[in-house]
Amino acid sequence: MWNRIRTGHGYDAHRFADSLLPDKPFVLGGVQIPHDRSLLAHSDGDAVIHALCDAILGALGLGDIGHHFPDTDKAFSNIDSGVLLQRVCNLMKTDHWKTGNADITILAQAPRMAPHVAAMQARLAALMDILPEQVNVKASTTEGMGFVGRREGIESYAVVLLYRDE
Repeated sequence: MWNRIRTGHGYDAHRFADSLLPDKPFVLGGVQIPHDRSLLAHSDGDAVIHALCDAILGALGLGDIGHHFPDTDKAFSNIDSGVLLQRVCNLMKTDHWKTGNADITILAQAPRMAPHVAAMQARLAALMDILPEQVNVKASTTEGMGFVGRREGIESYAVVLLYRDE
């Protein structure tokens, strides 16, 4: 059974810029969200997709997102993280794995995520070529504690279940 089912866990965090940067809209889960600040990152800063990529890569035993898409490579500067997720999913499919489900938690004091959850689920499912019902996105605050609570940045966690497509 161990060779037919795998789980992976991913985490990512990004710091907020002081303002909304002209070349970096605020994007999470592949969805542009109105906000007055950008996330600082080499790519577009989509911490949801980065955590999801790490979860998939972890389940596959293929390291992490930094190994596959290093921030020292100019090819990934300001890249749409959806492209990275599709590349990771292609690695998964090449080795005959499919996504059972993905469960994602976003920690953000602001902006409010609830109005965007359904759009994130739909976008992530489309990028992964799975049904929206296979993707769960939830959000919480930290009740003012830590760097998230101080509105210095956000965190995202992802867990995936993969199964062998045989």
